[in-house]
Amino acid sequence: MYIKITKSGPRRYVQLVESFRDDNGRARQRTIANFGRLEQITDNVESIVKGLLKATGNLVPENGVLPPPPQVSFDSARSLGDVWTLTSLWNELGFDSLKRVFCKSRHKIDIEALLRIMVFNRLCDPESKLGMLRWLETVSLPEVDSTCVEHQHLLRAMDALMDHQDDVDSVVAGLLRPLVDQELSIVFYDMTTIRAAGLSEQTGELRKYGMSKEGLVKRQVMLGVVQTAEGLPIYHELVAGNTAEVKTLKPTLEKVLKRFSIKRIIVVADRGLLSTDNLVELQSMRLPCGAPLEFILAVPGRRYSDFKDILQPFHEAYCQNIESEVVGETTWKDLRLVIAHDPYTAAEKNAKRKQTISDLETQAEQWAGKLDAQDGGHRSRGRKLSDGGVTARFYRAVGEAHLAKIIKVDLKSELFNYQINEKALTHAQLMDGKLLLVTNTQDLTPEQVVGRYKSLADIERGFRVLKSDIEIGPIRHRLPQRIRAHASICFMALIMYRVMRQRLKDADSSWSPDSALSQLRRIQHHRVEINEKPLTGISTLTQDQKAILMSLQVKKPTEKGQLSLL
Repeated sequence: MYIKITKSGPRRYVQLVESFRDDNGRARQRTIANFGRLEQITDNVESIVKGLLKATGNLVPENGVLPPPPQVSFDSARSLGDVWTLTSLWNELGFDSLKRVFCKSRHKIDIEALLRIMVFNRLCDPESKLGMLRWLETVSLPEVDSTCVEHQHLLRAMDALMDHQDDVDSVVAGLLRPLVDQELSIVFYDMTTIRAAGLSEQTGELRKYGMSKEGLVKRQVMLGVVQTAEGLPIYHELVAGNTAEVKTLKPTLEKVLKRFSIKRIIVVADRGLLSTDNLVELQSMRLPCGAPLEFILAVPGRRYSDFKDILQPFHEAYCQNIESEVVGETTWKDLRLVIAHDPYTAAEKNAKRKQTISDLETQAEQWAGKLDAQDGGHRSRGRKLSDGGVTARFYRAVGEAHLAKIIKVDLKSELFNYQINEKALTHAQLMDGKLLLVTNTQDLTPEQVVGRYKSLADIERGFRVLKSDIEIGPIRHRLPQRIRAHASICFMALIMYRVMRQRLKDADSSWSPDSALSQLRRIQHHRVEINEKPLTGISTLTQDQKAILMSLQVKKPTEKGQLSLL
């Protein structure tokens, strides 16, 4: 609506007019009220305005002066839902009891709150310690005044974490014990490599050059993780990047047994951890109750040749013309040797190997044909080949295809020459699709043993979470103690991630922890000032957000006071 002045001859009239559209969508105007001739209402304008203001519930100006418009300023909205949820889980699980560890230390800053900030950042938006300060400007952390956090505070908190490492480990073990079955626990142990940056050398250096899981030599550290069958990580160990995996199994298990008084433990470990020494040590280990330690270890492929005499009759008896996985059992060194054969995996590996050998033979024939043509005086386009050069190139191609035991390249011959080792090829075909497991458990069937081992894949998923969602690497810290502190912070984040995953799974929720936090991040804390009076509020929750909070057993966000870190 608006005021319109119309003319009729020499006279002018004041009207209140409204614009609208008719049924055909054309713009039209209609008169709401006539105020009369403009010349006659000049003295009554104020009374008309006051009447309109009063009728609409607005302020009536005093002395004819309208009040100034309110001064409104808006602060940037801050994410609340994700950090609110993590704070609730942090306190519920018992991580807040870390306050007691640091309350008597010389530090005047709240170490527990700073550790909480670093763990939450790993789960919400992994950043460097400097990047974490920028992240703090975008979130509204419950119970924490993040405006006074500085970079040096975060580093001092990491140092304090290492100074009280034993006490912190005791607290973490204590909060995990209620979540671990004390009667029987299947624990999985595996190791992965974490890339490390930097060229400097420090005392007690952890960043060593070694073979990474990607098959490349890199500067790295090695991380070992122990987790339960339910996917809950209960222990981690960080060692130098050039440490042999087989040497880490016994000391790691000894620490786990010391922290968790479980009546029966079955350890499941991957191929890289099987050695004769490990078998002897594992058989000699005892639980706190005196019972022997039980284990399921996979035999590495490089050692399958040691079991040829066992596998040959098993293959002939059970692996011919089958369509589904077959599982059998025999004995080896007074231990149970469980053998599984998957015909689909065997056929896939065999077909891939045949295709690779065929491609290499085709390439070899082309090179041999070109060499023969050169010897006959025929000239062709491209660089001239030599027998030595072709031999070197073919040898490298065979090595990259991991077929050096099957395709034997004669490096001593003056002419390009190679042979197919039929015996090695037959042996490789015999091993295709086989899984060999060594165990001392007596009450598990062979199928159950295989099933337990295949559950080890969940720890690999945990490593992927550490490397992708939590972004544990590349590690850019220089000092060994800071590197260990960084790993401990990431391990705490992994515990919270897995607890979230379990609760979402128990609630039959389709959300993953990462997607759930992303959805909850949209719950924001708002602050506005009207005439220098602050007003705060929380955005309205959607049905998805309410469902996620219910699945995670977390109450809806409310406004609470903040505590200073200093």
